[in-house]
Amino acid sequence: MHATFRQLRLLLALAETGSITGAARACHVTQPTVSMQLKELSEAAGLPLYEQFGKRLQLTEAGEAVLATARALQAEWESLEQRLAGLRGLQHGRLRIALASTAKYFVPRMLGTFCAQHPQVDIALQVLNRDGVLQRMRAHQDDLYILSVPPRGLPHERSHLLDNPLVPIAPLAHPLAGRARMRPQRLQSEPFILREAGSGTRLAGDAHFEKLGLSPRVRLELGSNEAVKQSVAAGMGLGLVSRHALAADPASEGLAVLRVDHFPVRSAWSVMWLPGQRLSPLAQAFLQHLQGLAGRWEVHS
Repeated sequence: MHATFRQLRLLLALAETGSITGAARACHVTQPTVSMQLKELSEAAGLPLYEQFGKRLQLTEAGEAVLATARALQAEWESLEQRLAGLRGLQHGRLRIALASTAKYFVPRMLGTFCAQHPQVDIALQVLNRDGVLQRMRAHQDDLYILSVPPRGLPHERSHLLDNPLVPIAPLAHPLAGRARMRPQRLQSEPFILREAGSGTRLAGDAHFEKLGLSPRVRLELGSNEAVKQSVAAGMGLGLVSRHALAADPASEGLAVLRVDHFPVRSAWSVMWLPGQRLSPLAQAFLQHLQGLAGRWEVHS
């Protein structure tokens, strides 16, 4: 099978954009060039690499196989470029990171100090829900992944980043807001506003409630911490969120952290990568940077 880097890059762009037009725009070439190059790549493979579904192109099984190799080659080439740049005394390249949405409260600040030390580095940051991060992880699309609940059934390596305490919250005017420490059973009769099923916060929270023998009455499930906080502040129920998602003074957001026995829920953020994955020099440098900064970002409820 004869294929060029150019053809593989066009296939990568097609997978990302879902169209010939999008691939052409991403690679700064004409649409006929994309069509011709991908046709030649399909002929070299001996199988169709993509099919039309409505207005979107979707890779075939053969296309997915070629795509996986294209991604591996791209990662190896970028790693080589970074190593050569390091030998020349330069520090530049692209660092790709995917993180669960709650991590957006602290990772960008960690990135800021890293970029200050490496001004020539480009950062491709994907902020997604947990399922989105796992999807990119399975497809080997990024250098590093940041999650609070390690994935089951997906082999990975990881390094502890920082604690992620999950705290129960209530509106400031709620009767429980001013109380001293209470037993968890006091929460049983209260309606809860929680993150969507499958999120890291929800997985850790459900496991903790089950351990305590509680079945919280879920009034509403929402897809972001901000939506949960706004709903709780509006008096719709209690919530459970990462302490990182709250202001230093939760009262400024109209919220109170409840003092409940056996809370906060103990959780932690981890930086993850795939087994056998050779981290690029930039990924290794950023991993060391995160580990050096982690202690400064710990929060206490």
